[in-house]
Amino acid sequence: MDIKNYMQDLGRQARAASRRLATASTAEKNAALLHLATAIRRDKAALLAANAEDLAAARASGLEPAMVDRLTLTDKGVDNMAEGVEQVAKLPDPIGEMGEFKFRPSGIQVGKMRVPLGVIGIIYEARPNVTADAAALCLKSGNAAILRGGSEAIHCNRAIAALIDEALLAAGLPAEAVQVVATTDRAAVGELITMREFVDVIVPRGGKGLIARLLAESRVPMIQHLDGNCHVYLETDADPAKALKIVENAKTQRYGTCNTAESLLVDRAVAAALLPPIAAMLAGKGVEIRGCAETCALLPNTVAASDEDYATEFLAPIISVKVVAGIDEAIAHINRYSSGHTEAIVTDNHPKAMRFLREVDSASVMVNASTRFADGFEYGLGAEIGISTDKIHARGPVGLDGLTSQKWIVFGDGHVRS
Repeated sequence: MDIKNYMQDLGRQARAASRRLATASTAEKNAALLHLATAIRRDKAALLAANAEDLAAARASGLEPAMVDRLTLTDKGVDNMAEGVEQVAKLPDPIGEMGEFKFRPSGIQVGKMRVPLGVIGIIYEARPNVTADAAALCLKSGNAAILRGGSEAIHCNRAIAALIDEALLAAGLPAEAVQVVATTDRAAVGELITMREFVDVIVPRGGKGLIARLLAESRVPMIQHLDGNCHVYLETDADPAKALKIVENAKTQRYGTCNTAESLLVDRAVAAALLPPIAAMLAGKGVEIRGCAETCALLPNTVAASDEDYATEFLAPIISVKVVAGIDEAIAHINRYSSGHTEAIVTDNHPKAMRFLREVDSASVMVNASTRFADGFEYGLGAEIGISTDKIHARGPVGLDGLTSQKWIVFGDGHVRS
């Protein structure tokens, strides 16, 4: 296969399809989405069989456990995939929304209209559900999509892609509106991220190696986050039961996700009371604690933490722990070591909670809730195209609005500028 010509063809087809999709009615887009959800449920067995083929190959090749976890599609996972598509169908269509109108002294009326970005290239690893989520969000927001999944999920991605084609054609929309790259050749990624004439934005979802490569090589703007070093901070007025429950969920529900807590901060005044039961819970689940000197003194079996540990996204049953003097030190520590993804405070002190919300510089900041909620589905976005730690255009879970832009619109009645 001539990769350059193949990718150029995909780009041309996507650009042409994006023009049609930008004018598609809400009814047409929703019809495609509902057909896709039905097809996913109908072909559940085939999707699970394709995923089993991918998993067998992944284990045989020695794929790391965190990636195998992301790759795994369960019976419930297929249902969630279909439900996510249906939720996107139920969301209001942002395209064509007009607002922020003001009359100017000249007499013209100036406002804004929400429009699609155009063609979105999505590069992702492992998770096959991203294929359905990305297709649904791009379709509803009027964007054409070129999806390049990881080679480890090729069989499942192809099976989902066939259902997407079926759904688009059933709704009278071009199948080229969502195209899944058929080759696993890495050169396809290099072409996709440099096709400025065909692709308007790149959304990467994967490990640090992938995203670092794209940051270095892409000529197309990106919506991305490099890693997810998320923190839970137990403030002096934290309720012990809430603290234990939140830390358990944030760290141990899943180890391989970007919204999993990797660092725990505890106020010195309550460390002796809160840390032992939390450590016992973590030990029971096989989680290694790497702590500061005070943590090691309180928890004798703790490994001494390095400065690097506090900056690391482990994606494994490991957590860094630090005892802090108070909220000032906690906020300073988070703003120094965090990747800007998600942070949580556990406290019954409202002023301190509000201060944490204001001063912590991350895409999602939470009070008395697990970091695992930092997710498009949980935020009511139906699904997410990814999570952004950028500060321009989109930040946090990226749903429909994050895949659109606004253009200025002007109403006049024969007005001319003097």
